[in-house]
Amino acid sequence: MVRIGYGGVICVEAGGPTPGLGCAGRGIITALEKLKEKGAYEVYRPDVVMYDVLGDVVCGGFSMPMRKGYADQVFIITSGENMAIHAAANIAMAVENFKNRGYAALGGLILNRRNVKREDEKVEELARDFQTEIIGSLSHSEQVTLAEERQQILLEAFPDSEMAEEYRELARRMMAVCRGGEKC
Repeated sequence: MVRIGYGGVICVEAGGPTPGLGCAGRGIITALEKLKEKGAYEVYRPDVVMYDVLGDVVCGGFSMPMRKGYADQVFIITSGENMAIHAAANIAMAVENFKNRGYAALGGLILNRRNVKREDEKVEELARDFQTEIIGSLSHSEQVTLAEERQQILLEAFPDSEMAEEYRELARRMMAVCRGGEKC
């Protein structure tokens, strides 16, 4: 269930249901509950836990990590593509709906550039709409694809690249948000 990746990063793949036959959100919460049941958090004692959840389908199941106390901060990664903006807005709305209940807070937006028309403007407008900030910006880089083809992460494949530094800076900014009063 657990694999140790590059740099000692602990990775877990939750998988998902057969398309059209189940709720991916339910799969997420089942995986989190299984990790808790097996004592993974005590065994591995992670400093930071990140969940990578697709935002193109926003159902109640996707909010389960927030509602069950598995998430303190939500960072939304989006491009300026219309569907990505729409999905990001839906996720931000879900976070907003739960904020008065003491669930996770919106830590900010991360612009994952696709170099589309008016990209900066669209993501800035989204940030304003949800009274948050764009905490980081990632360039559209072919190095990401090349690293994937090598079955490596970018920091492993191209550790001295400008793109690697963008990821490091983003990590620093995310941790600064987390240290700003909320655990992460």
